[in-house]
Amino acid sequence: MKVGELTDLIKTRLEQDFPFVQVEGEISNYRPSSTGHVYFSLKDEKALISAVLFRSQASRLNFRPADGQLVQVTGRISVYPPRGGYQIVCQSMTPVGEGNLLQILEERKQRLAAEGLFEESRKKPLPLFPERVALVTSPTGAAVRDILQVMERRGAGSDITLFPCPVQGEGAAEKIARQIARVNEYALADVIICGRGGGSLEDLLPFSEECVVRAIADSEIPVISGVGHEIDFSLADFAADYRAPTPSAAAEVVSAQESDIRERIALHRHLMINEIEQRLEKIRLIIQPFTKEELERSFYTYLEPLMMKLDDEKEKLTRAVKERLDEQSHALALAKKDLEASSPLAVLERGFARVSDEEGNTVFNTENLEPGATVTLRFYEGKADAEIKEIKK
Repeated sequence: MKVGELTDLIKTRLEQDFPFVQVEGEISNYRPSSTGHVYFSLKDEKALISAVLFRSQASRLNFRPADGQLVQVTGRISVYPPRGGYQIVCQSMTPVGEGNLLQILEERKQRLAAEGLFEESRKKPLPLFPERVALVTSPTGAAVRDILQVMERRGAGSDITLFPCPVQGEGAAEKIARQIARVNEYALADVIICGRGGGSLEDLLPFSEECVVRAIADSEIPVISGVGHEIDFSLADFAADYRAPTPSAAAEVVSAQESDIRERIALHRHLMINEIEQRLEKIRLIIQPFTKEELERSFYTYLEPLMMKLDDEKEKLTRAVKERLDEQSHALALAKKDLEASSPLAVLERGFARVSDEEGNTVFNTENLEPGATVTLRFYEGKADAEIKEIKK
């Protein structure tokens, strides 16, 4: 048996026997690659095993793994023949102790989504040049400083009002929701930025509480959620009208610079020109059959079969008329022949003559004739008078 054959047997056996594993261990030798995949090892006091988290799964992590961190992974055992080693191909990774919390948040997310709180149709457009911006965040956190610095640097010119509230710990969610409702009650802003800087899943938990999600969903004023870092998430992100990856990014959204506006105008101009050109092209395709040349071609395409059919019918009619005329001519000739045959002139033509008395009556016999009487002889051509000299019986 060759090495490859043995390795294939081991690979088949391991992957069939361990299609799903759930392992808890400490991360070591954590190595993110340029392709987005993550390679690391899991160890405890007794053993060490290699693991890989491919890019599609790594992008879903809501925390930043690091060496020495205790985590729980789920996945399957796989063998990589070129190195002859086995490893865990991870499908998910959670810090130990956070698994139940993530399950709770997922169930809450599904329930609120079923109520329609995350529907795109509910989301309101953000004002381009808001005059008043409300910050619902901690007055002592890094988020408020970052937001103020960004808006000052970009020269937003907006009036910024801080609505202070704790952003973590017991009772923080209720106070966040109360401040959002307060801004709406007195119409104190054109847009609300609600958020905080990064932290652990427990630190960000108030922004996933149901009261905060409902306050954002019920807000008549557009809400921008800027919670944590880009990889962090909260249920407030789904309910907000706009989700910014960081508080600083939220500040950039509400403080559009002249260059941003110019770029936006140029983009919309480009999109509008493309849309017009596409519509014109569609119109050209629609009206193409109605050009003079196309109409003429279509007319002749329709007319030519009719003209050919007309010619065929004309020939048929001509033939029928000629045949009928020939029949009638033949019949007329026969009638003429019969008529001529029965005509007195035809008899006279054969040398006979018609005899009539002085009154013009036809003489059929000699009974009414006497010697000396005058009779008229009608020949085929011409007449002659004769005198009866003698009557013979």
